[in-house]
Amino acid sequence: MKENCILKLGDCLVELKKIEKNSVDMIFADPPYFLSNDGFSVKSGKRVSVNKGTWDKSKGFKENLKFTKKWLKLCKEILKKNGSIWVSGTLHNIYSVGFLLEELEFKIMNDITWFKPNGPPHLACRYFAHAHETILWAKKDKKAKHKFNYELMKKWDDEKDILKNKDKQMRSVWSIPLTSKKEKIHGKHPTQKPEELLKRIILSSTKKGDLVIDPFMGSGTTGVISIQNNRKFYGIERDEKYFEIAKTRINNSNPLADWLK
Repeated sequence: MKENCILKLGDCLVELKKIEKNSVDMIFADPPYFLSNDGFSVKSGKRVSVNKGTWDKSKGFKENLKFTKKWLKLCKEILKKNGSIWVSGTLHNIYSVGFLLEELEFKIMNDITWFKPNGPPHLACRYFAHAHETILWAKKDKKAKHKFNYELMKKWDDEKDILKNKDKQMRSVWSIPLTSKKEKIHGKHPTQKPEELLKRIILSSTKKGDLVIDPFMGSGTTGVISIQNNRKFYGIERDEKYFEIAKTRINNSNPLADWLK
């Protein structure tokens, strides 16, 4: 395995308890959205099931809420005082996440809208097409000074995903296409996030050498971007198939040039 990288095959509710308290700089969590309800969507022009796996099936509002509160509480315990957490979701889970972040006394700083310009249409034609996800960014301690690489984000070109002297504040709406085929060459995950999305998240709120944790690692995008940008990474995944994909992707990742630090 890569240096400065630890991958754990297991349940995050168990593995998070093993991590030293107040030791983590940033957490990115892409938890179950609880939307595997036997419905259908469109992929590559074809009708496909929305079911992702048993891990994504709802157990009912109360049980879903209990599960979300458990892992969020564990995340808060391991974050440093100035650490922050990013949590992705849709209407199926993000409002519960926001409520619990407030209840656990995190400080929500931003709600990022990830707009998907190539998102799929809505088959039933009874609602607006779902074209975005919401990502909440919160810090552990309301009084602590969190990390935010403001100047770097001002120079980011939203359209070309490169740095140039644009010198404008980055907005909270990010237009990023769905995950490309080239990012899935080692295997596919049904909810894999595009590398560009994690690049913005990690580079905006961490520094070189920081420890980044992903408790729902999936196919390892958070780890790939962390290693490419000289961050330490700790990933947890319960599904052996996706764990192996993540391990392969991360092992094939190398640090990028210094201009992107």
